[in-house]
Amino acid sequence: MTRVAAVQMASGPSIHGNLIEAERHIRWAAQAGARLVVLPENFALMPMRESDILSARERDGDGCVQAFLAQQARAHGVWIVGGTHPLIATDPDRVRAASLLFSPAGERVARYDKIHLFDAQVNDARSCYRESAQVEPGSERVVVDTELGRIGMSVCYDLRFPELYRELAGRGAEMLVVPAAFTAVTGQAHWEVLLRARAVENLCYVIAAAQGGYHANGRETHGDSLICDPWGTVLDRLPRGSGVVLASIDQAQQAQIRARMPVLAHRRL
Repeated sequence: MTRVAAVQMASGPSIHGNLIEAERHIRWAAQAGARLVVLPENFALMPMRESDILSARERDGDGCVQAFLAQQARAHGVWIVGGTHPLIATDPDRVRAASLLFSPAGERVARYDKIHLFDAQVNDARSCYRESAQVEPGSERVVVDTELGRIGMSVCYDLRFPELYRELAGRGAEMLVVPAAFTAVTGQAHWEVLLRARAVENLCYVIAAAQGGYHANGRETHGDSLICDPWGTVLDRLPRGSGVVLASIDQAQQAQIRARMPVLAHRRL
């Protein structure tokens, strides 16, 4: 069995301060035996204004946040999913919300650019979210073969689009990682049920690392980072505050479940 971890934060506008907190959680998770650590969406920056992400964007493969992720993976000998961080986009007025996977050697082995962007009306203090104003959507589906198993990558609002996860499972994903920053309102309504549904329908482990709490920019995020197994059982969770959730991935048990309930082989559409 393999220990995996999801980190929960309440990130703010200081990249330096957020990285200090992320480092503390990564160290704790590694000392607790985790071999994979998933950081939440916007782990390094929750800006005061959405337009501030333009000044924080990095070139692909170059920048302090990417260097931090590589150094942390190497220092602690763990796989790290770096939530999301803005990278330069094709459109000069927008960024790509990139989730990056680093190996224990500190090498970046995968990049996933968030496909589905959160343009919605929510009954909270902010009311209107228009992520597409600052973020250019990605299009590539990403499944990575690692020594821990095959990891399917996604981010936050992707969770509402089951066809993405079905494709990741069809490409062999055994674990689905979901860095997120769900609003408090939508999270209370749908976060857990969507995560467990994605696990059950694809017979995958789901590792969901969330932003959770009140942020300096006035946002409130739901939190409730959790890890669930292919049967939809929640193995560990953190309802609020900063911290780490831990659980063990049992690939033998997953193989048994898939053999007894061969949902993926029964698809007709």
